[in-house]
Amino acid sequence: MDLLEFGHGGANIIAFPTSKGTFFEWEDQGMIHALRPMLENGWFKMICVDSVDAESWYDDGRHPGGRAWRQLEYDNYVYHELLPFIHSRTGNHYVITTGASFGAFHALSFGLRHPDRVHRILSMSGLCDIRMFSDDSRNETVYALNPLEFIPNEWDNYRLHHLRKQSIILAVGNGDRLLHQNRELSGKLWAQGIGNAVREWDGFAHDWPVWQQMINLYIGGHD
Repeated sequence: MDLLEFGHGGANIIAFPTSKGTFFEWEDQGMIHALRPMLENGWFKMICVDSVDAESWYDDGRHPGGRAWRQLEYDNYVYHELLPFIHSRTGNHYVITTGASFGAFHALSFGLRHPDRVHRILSMSGLCDIRMFSDDSRNETVYALNPLEFIPNEWDNYRLHHLRKQSIILAVGNGDRLLHQNRELSGKLWAQGIGNAVREWDGFAHDWPVWQQMINLYIGGHD
């Protein structure tokens, strides 16, 4: 798996690309430039990862359970390989996950599945419900990866403790078709006592110039 690193210190930001995107997408789309002062000052270290979307959720020729299984393998890669690699490089164990559109799904799914390892989540124009990519399958692996399904049924006190310590921001346009998913996820998080903030932007707000503004505004902890 390819990746790119930017910055020399500080908290670790794992940036997931949009649908079937690559590890160099964030650099190409100006997101690294938007964060350059913070990266140069050592506030954050940015790790831009590759995706397997074409082999998972976007593989229409694969059974929905197989799509979800491939995503679970990707989740395991991030957890068992990427996180140790990051920690060995920086010594800093503070982790932020972020992404835009389909990348935000990855940031949310991974971050909410592993709240003891992820401290902050920034979802921008995020997909929050993966069932439309699984033919509405009731497969248990789909369930385990889908925040809108597993959050309402979370019962483990250890996980709930860490979920309630996370900083979660859902930034989305009020003209975005994904707005209702963000509001629904927010409500289900609050119902479990998990604090979060929905930040609704005017219009569609689903494009790279807006995401540059969003990440500059929210990634440092300002909401």
